[in-house]
Amino acid sequence: MGHRFAIRVYYEDTDMAGIVYHANYLKYIERARSDWVRATGVDQNALRLQQGAVFVVRRVEADYLAPARFDDVLEVRTRVRLVTGVRLVLAQSVERGGASLFEAIVTLVCLGEAGQPMRLPANIRRITG
Repeated sequence: MGHRFAIRVYYEDTDMAGIVYHANYLKYIERARSDWVRATGVDQNALRLQQGAVFVVRRVEADYLAPARFDDVLEVRTRVRLVTGVRLVLAQSVERGGASLFEAIVTLVCLGEAGQPMRLPANIRRITG
């Protein structure tokens, strides 16, 4: 099932043809990931302050399948594909009316205060979706 996050396409999101500019899909899935993390009960500010850990995107594989347009109502779906000791892999899609417009596989890792890689915190490793 996963997490669902609604987004409306605003004029500022589009190019001269009224089509969503390609980089904005990455913003849409980032907002949805932030909302998903919050919904799992993880406080990213507390994680940073108490454990010195921050999430960073390590890799994104993206497929643009069809255009979204000004004033469309979109839904970003996020689901867990894999959780290991050091990485979290999510499948995300941007859909309109059930039709997939954009799909991405996003790999997240944790970095410590000095930018060094670190294991995912235990509460994150337990997340399954």
